[in-house]
Amino acid sequence: MSVSDSGKIRRSQIITTYGPGALLDLPRDSAIVAGTETWPPKGQLSELEEIVEPRLSRLLRGVHGIAWPQFYAPPSDSSSKRPSPPGIDAWRFPLWFVAQAKPGPDERSVGSRRKRRLVHRNMLDQGRKLLFEGDRVVPIRFVRACRKGHVDDLDWQEFVHRTRECSGTRPLWLDEDGTGGDLGEIIVRCDCKASRRMHEATAERALGSCSGALPWLGPDKREECSEPSRLLVRTATNSYFPRLVRVLSLPEVKVGLAKAVKEHWDDLSIADDLASLLIVKRKPRITAALQAYGDDEVLRAIEERRTGGLKKGSVKDAELEAVLDAPEGCGDEPPVDDDFHVRRLPERHWRRSSDSSDSSGPVAVYQLHRLREVLALTGFTRFDALLSDIHGDFPGDVEVARLADEPRWFPAVENRGEGVFLEFSGDALRSWLGRPEVKRREAALEAGYDHWRKQRHEVVPPFPGARYIFLHTLSHLLISSFALRCGYPAGAIRERIYVEERGAGILLYTGSPDAEGTLGGLVHQGREIESHLRFARRMAEVCSNDPVCSEHEPASTLEHRWLHGAACHGCTLISETSCEMRNDYLDRALVAPTLGGQGAAFFESPV
Repeated sequence: MSVSDSGKIRRSQIITTYGPGALLDLPRDSAIVAGTETWPPKGQLSELEEIVEPRLSRLLRGVHGIAWPQFYAPPSDSSSKRPSPPGIDAWRFPLWFVAQAKPGPDERSVGSRRKRRLVHRNMLDQGRKLLFEGDRVVPIRFVRACRKGHVDDLDWQEFVHRTRECSGTRPLWLDEDGTGGDLGEIIVRCDCKASRRMHEATAERALGSCSGALPWLGPDKREECSEPSRLLVRTATNSYFPRLVRVLSLPEVKVGLAKAVKEHWDDLSIADDLASLLIVKRKPRITAALQAYGDDEVLRAIEERRTGGLKKGSVKDAELEAVLDAPEGCGDEPPVDDDFHVRRLPERHWRRSSDSSDSSGPVAVYQLHRLREVLALTGFTRFDALLSDIHGDFPGDVEVARLADEPRWFPAVENRGEGVFLEFSGDALRSWLGRPEVKRREAALEAGYDHWRKQRHEVVPPFPGARYIFLHTLSHLLISSFALRCGYPAGAIRERIYVEERGAGILLYTGSPDAEGTLGGLVHQGREIESHLRFARRMAEVCSNDPVCSEHEPASTLEHRWLHGAACHGCTLISETSCEMRNDYLDRALVAPTLGGQGAAFFESPV
C-alpha cells in the first residue's frame, strides 16, 4: 500500500513523526512506514529534492557505513505534474485482527463480557472479513517490540498456551470485561479452555526474546537481537522516537577555496601534510584550481572539510563561534549570506537600564536576520527516546534502528528563519557557580538525576550542571515572554542552549520551509530584551502552583519528577517541539528567588 501526504502531512512531520518504522493507524487499516529505499520513485534519487549541508555530512560521516552522507527531502505530491504523484510506501502491519461482530442480547446487558474472535490475516477474505462468518475485522492494537526498534506480532498461540498443550487449530478469542481498555480486563482465550489476561504480557520477559523483525524493510526481514520483547500498544506515543540531528548552516570563510577543495576532494582527501599536498599538486588540474591560494590555506581548508569545524566533536561549538565573531551592526545592510546573516546589536539599542555596568544579565545581544536549519532523521528507537547531551552529540555506542536495508542517504528537511542570541558573561557564571547555595542546589538536582539514570536501560548523557539548567530554564521563560509580542506562538519558537569552551548563551529562533523564511517579528525582540528579562524574572519568582512547585525535591520518590527542580506546567514547561531537552533539566530557583530556593538564584535582586 502507498501513503501519500496529499498536502495533509508536512515534510517535517514525515521526518519527526511518520518516518520509516513508524506505526500508522488509518481509518480502515494499520500500517508501518516503509524504509527509505522505497521512497524515490523507481529507485531514482534524482527524483527527490537534495538538501546540501556539508557540515552535517561531516558530522554523520561513517554512520551506518556511509562514507559521505547525502540528504534528500521526503517526496511531495504538491508540486508534481505526474498523473500518479509520488508517495511513501507502507507495509500492512500487524497481521492479527479482531472481529467486529454485532453483540448479542446477552452482551448488551451491563457488566457482560464482550467476546471477539482473534484471527490471522490468512483467515480473511479480500474484503477484510472473516471467511465463512462474514464479520468485519480491525487490526489488533497489541504488538511486541524492543527498544532497538524491532517490532513484530505477538505469538498469540504461544502466549495463551504457555502452561497448557493444545493442537493450535482451535479458535482464539479476545474477551473484555469492561469498557475502559484496562489490560487486566482483557482476556485472551482459546476454545481449549486456556486463557491469560493481557496484563501478564507486561511482566519482564513474558513475551520471550525479541524476534529481530524489521517489517518496515519488508515482510520477512529479520536480524539477530538479544533484547527482551515488550508489549507495545501500536498507537501509543512511545512506539516511535526519531533520532534527529540538527545543525545551523554556517558560511564558508573562503568560498572559492572551499569550492575548489570540494570539486577535487577525491585527490585532496589524502593530503594531510605539506609533503602529500605537493605530491597531489603535481597534477596540472589540481595546480590550476589551487594556484590562487597558499599551501597553508589549502591544508586548513582540507582539514576544515574533514572536521566541519567541529571541535572535539561538538555540534554547537562552531555555531557559537560563528555568532560571537559577528561584527556589530543593526542589520540594515543586505545579507552577506542568505543562509546565515548575524550582527551584534549595539549596546545602546538594547540596554536601557540606568546601571549600564549591571553584570547580572546578558553582556551582548546578537540578531540572526537569516538562518538555515537542516534537520536529518538518522534512525529511531521505541519505548525510550535517545537523548543528546548538552552539546548536541548522541552517545556513540547506542544502537538505533536503521532506515533502510542498505542506507545510502538520510531524509532531511530545511527551515529558514530568524533568531535572537543572548551571550552571558563567563566570569559572572563562574562566580555564581562558586556560591555555597548554588552548589547545594546543584547537588540536589544531581541527586534527582541519579535516580532517573538508574531507571534507564540505555546509556544516558551526563548531568548537565547548574549552568546549563539555569540557561535552559531562562530560555523557557523568555519563550513565553517573546510569544506575547513577536507574532509567533510559543510552539513555533525553538531554543538552542550553548555551554561551550568559547562561552555560553541562548539562541531563540523560528523557521519555516518557505524559501523566504520569516518576517522579522522575532529578531526585533532583541531590542526589547531587558523588558523580556524582567517578565521572565517575575514568572520565575512565583508560580500558580506554589508552594508545591517551589518546594519540590528532585530526588523525591513520590512524584518521579527527577529532572525537575522548581518547575511545572504552571511556570516553565512549554511545548516539547520548542525544547531541545523534552522539558527536562528545569529549575526556576536558579533564575530568581523562590519560596523554596532562596540564595541560589542568578538574578538575586528583585525586579
